[in-house]
Amino acid sequence: MRETVYCALFQNRMRLLFVLLLVLLTRSMGVAQQQNLTGVPKDWFLRDPETDHLQGVSADKVYSLLTGKPSTTVIVAVIDSGVDIEHEDLKDVIWTNKAEIAGNGIDDDRNGYIDDLHGWNFIGGKNGNVKDDSNEVTREYKRLKEKYGTLDEKQGLKKNKVEYTYWKKVKEKYERDSKFNNEQYVQFKEQYDAYTNIFGTVSFCDSLLKQHLKITSISKSSLDNFVPLNDTLSYAKGTLQRVYENLEEDMDLNAFILELQDYLEYLKEGVDHFEVGELYGYNLDYDSRKIVGDEYTNINEKFYGNNDVTGPDAFHGTHVAGIIGANRHNDLGIKGIADNVKIMSVRVVPPSGDERDKDVANAIFYAVNNGARIINMSFGKSFSPNKDVVDKAVKYAESKGVLLIHAAGNDGDNNDTDENFPNRYYKDGTEAKNWIEIGASSWGTDSDFVASFSNYGKKSVDLFAPGVKIYSTAPNNDYRDADGTSMASPTTAGVAAILLSYFPELTAVQTREILRQSTRKFDNLKVKKPGTEVNVDFNQLSSSGGLVNAYEAVKLALKMKATRVEK
Repeated sequence: MRETVYCALFQNRMRLLFVLLLVLLTRSMGVAQQQNLTGVPKDWFLRDPETDHLQGVSADKVYSLLTGKPSTTVIVAVIDSGVDIEHEDLKDVIWTNKAEIAGNGIDDDRNGYIDDLHGWNFIGGKNGNVKDDSNEVTREYKRLKEKYGTLDEKQGLKKNKVEYTYWKKVKEKYERDSKFNNEQYVQFKEQYDAYTNIFGTVSFCDSLLKQHLKITSISKSSLDNFVPLNDTLSYAKGTLQRVYENLEEDMDLNAFILELQDYLEYLKEGVDHFEVGELYGYNLDYDSRKIVGDEYTNINEKFYGNNDVTGPDAFHGTHVAGIIGANRHNDLGIKGIADNVKIMSVRVVPPSGDERDKDVANAIFYAVNNGARIINMSFGKSFSPNKDVVDKAVKYAESKGVLLIHAAGNDGDNNDTDENFPNRYYKDGTEAKNWIEIGASSWGTDSDFVASFSNYGKKSVDLFAPGVKIYSTAPNNDYRDADGTSMASPTTAGVAAILLSYFPELTAVQTREILRQSTRKFDNLKVKKPGTEVNVDFNQLSSSGGLVNAYEAVKLALKMKATRVEK
């Protein structure tokens, strides 16, 4: 009786199977092919272009130039989603505020932040931490809709021409992006539900026949030779035979089921990603600041947050920190680029949603005031309603000689024409001289050398750095690959830290110029312009036209030092 019920249940599921099966196989084979083409060492970004034929930063080779030379510890602030300060490969390189006594509930160093032992968290409060937040476009849409949502063009322009024009831009982007997110969420959810049914169908039939035939694997020949004794067994045989008809000759049923499981995981990731957008990113009613408890409209407020510098989801910040300075001497996991750094964690970036200008500004002030010489900022957004307060912090960092390194973004956009914040440009038309903007590259020198997702800009992006398939630290003593200009920025920060460690007399401006002037050039290299199939000269995608390289940077620094000594 039970088998008859199963038979009726699964026949409905089978209608979906053969509609979607070929789609699954096409995707699976495409992924497998890509993996074969991209089999590179996990530490490729540390490798040397000449000896390893991989376009890394020569992080291991560079130390041959520095043997026996003294170094000073450089504090690198990671303004991000949080850092797992207990990670086996990071715990020995985490910055400690020696003026603070741990856990006593007193602001021992009187800097306004109680028990800030390893940094500070500007998106936490007395009762917890922000994990998900809205996008800046959502917050701006809500704010401006109250002013202009009921006005026509003439009325809006009359009320405030500049702000109304800005509102139309915000409105267009919010409505387009929120619609896209909703459509993707619905599609992924439908496919996930459908493939879950398919997996149940195939798994049930496979398990049923294995049990009946007392075998561990169902082959095509075992199906052909099997004579079913009832309708359910007949249905199971027919189902699996039709599956085999759509499989390639070298794929068996077990392999297909594993592919199906992998695809389900991919779909589930999509569901989860776009669901976050529905619940938080584009949700006009969500307000994370209830958790923080600050007076949000007071953009000059500084003393809020908590000292939990790890937070609820520290993957992004932990990955970034490992690239810069994972312990090079402990024979664990990976090697970071710089060998004498301390990582200061300043948490302002929610794992989903956009950072807020007020928090970014305060994070920069905090890092500078607590001794950071380099600040890595692997985040960005399209709108910056309180850019003035961020500019003030950038100018402060510039006045104190702190180098700011920022990821260019992952939208395949031209930053010369498409706005990406924060950036080096002040409202008065001047530029921060301590700022360096980074695009993402890959390991070879073919047309795919520039990451397809990377933003670029002949004026606004300084250089490129490895940002594809970067293997680094992840929370709970784990290690994972990640892609993004978020990875390219700390790659550059690691090289900068080497320079400031072994040449501490260098200023932020000098360090920036060394990084730019020492980039590896690729004459006549044609690459795909990100977001297109159009080939362009690689040197047209950034102002330096090159790729960061620690070996070349140190050679240039040594040459500059020798010249100074001669004078």
